[in-house]
Amino acid sequence: MVSLSRSSALVAAMLTVAGPAAALTRLAPNRPQTVALKQAAPERFDPQARAGDYLAGFVDGGPAGSVTVDLADADGGPVRRLVTAGRGRSEFRFVAEKAGQVLQVTAASPGSVTIGLSQHLAREQQRFTPQPPLSPAIARLSAEIAAGGTADAFWQEAERTGAPLVEPGPDGKTILTFLYRGARRNVRIFGAPSGDHDEMQRLPGSDVWYRSYLVPAETRLSYKLAPDVPDLPGSARERRIAILATAQADPLNRHSWPGDAPDRFNRESTVVLPAAPAQPWLDRAQAPAGTATDGSIASSRLGNSRQITIYRPPGFDAGRPDNLLLFVFDGPEYQSKVPTPRMLDAMIAAGALPPTVAVFVANADREARGRELPGNPAFADFMAEELLPRVLAETGLKHDAARTILAGSSFGGLAAATVAFRHPARFGNAISLSGSFWWHPPGSDPASPNHVAALFARSPRLPVRFFLSAGLFEGGSPSHGDGILETSRHLRDVLVARDYEVTYRDYAGGHDYLVWRGALADGLLALFGRR
Repeated sequence: MVSLSRSSALVAAMLTVAGPAAALTRLAPNRPQTVALKQAAPERFDPQARAGDYLAGFVDGGPAGSVTVDLADADGGPVRRLVTAGRGRSEFRFVAEKAGQVLQVTAASPGSVTIGLSQHLAREQQRFTPQPPLSPAIARLSAEIAAGGTADAFWQEAERTGAPLVEPGPDGKTILTFLYRGARRNVRIFGAPSGDHDEMQRLPGSDVWYRSYLVPAETRLSYKLAPDVPDLPGSARERRIAILATAQADPLNRHSWPGDAPDRFNRESTVVLPAAPAQPWLDRAQAPAGTATDGSIASSRLGNSRQITIYRPPGFDAGRPDNLLLFVFDGPEYQSKVPTPRMLDAMIAAGALPPTVAVFVANADREARGRELPGNPAFADFMAEELLPRVLAETGLKHDAARTILAGSSFGGLAAATVAFRHPARFGNAISLSGSFWWHPPGSDPASPNHVAALFARSPRLPVRFFLSAGLFEGGSPSHGDGILETSRHLRDVLVARDYEVTYRDYAGGHDYLVWRGALADGLLALFGRR
């Protein structure tokens, strides 16, 4: 004789007690039923399901305590447990394997219980109905192809006007539609307005791949398109980064950067909508140019060395009391993708910014970046006790924390805040562009993403001023939690509550140097601009 486990025996006993002859209460979608249950006395409900039907529903025991829901055959045989000792409202869903299956509800204590169905779909109803295209142009093309036409005229127009398509949307927004022609298996979008490597879809009966987004009229972004990305064996991360094998500039987009990239795989395409905020300091070639000196520094604290570049403004006078000293992380990128020296030339020449010495701090290597920039006390000490004295000695500047600035993006934006937190007497200003404030130290609770905000909330107010920014396309998700947008706003709120001087700005963009080259200038002007 085979003995049942205690739980299996209990389920079998409950189902047997009910018996096939017990009266059944019928369930229909959006018509919940409330019944009074006795302790351990099950109530049976008929969902009126046929084989293959999909059903979704809920049970709510209210104050009665825990409720269990089982799916059973018409003759009382157990099929599956749908809800185990659920408290409050619990949801369930299942596919009926055959007709006549019933739901059996048991309460841990006497009380009123409500059960209902939210959805009941027969097998023939279980089909995804594609939504009509968001883009009017794609909707017209779809209708033409369905009527026996081709996409030839559409592609001729796209070649003439360029891509992506830009069409007016509701509430002052813009419909942005990315296009690709002729891929065999798939096309993915690498970059904003989504960081999720979104897949484009193929218009049936054509060679048109497309994806539409509703974006603010102020949008500025860069992106690549990746056709026929291989679906590799391996981890989810390995399959995700395979996009880099084919990601390239959009062949229909006439606006790409950087201009000196060697090929299409090293260029990104750009979109700048008419209402995007101006970036006026990028095209001032007539301004007198400062000088830049390259060097390196070895750190005993970090056990490595790195390149640094010191920019001195035109006519530099170390004795001027209004001089600024700016440290910028990810130094090479902020001399190329973000042409900071040229921007400083223009801002200083226009009288918008005081004379500024800038120090561009490179990473020792890629691995060191991920180890040093995120909240690393040893790196903060290197900045305050090794690099800062070196720069002061080389330039002849007199140190003034109130006129010394840390600036960076992503992990560099995080470092700007955490280095200033550790050494406020050395660095009195922080510019954080899309700072990675979702970060938390190893070993801490990953469900608490606002570690840096908590540091400032718990500490005495420090003599540090802030410029914070984030992209509207940098938000989190239910599966990944808060993103850069939410955590940057949270840090802003904490700093304001602690009476810090904070300027905060959202940009209609993503994690993007194309956005940061304007945001850096905005941050400098917010902190030290001459009005």
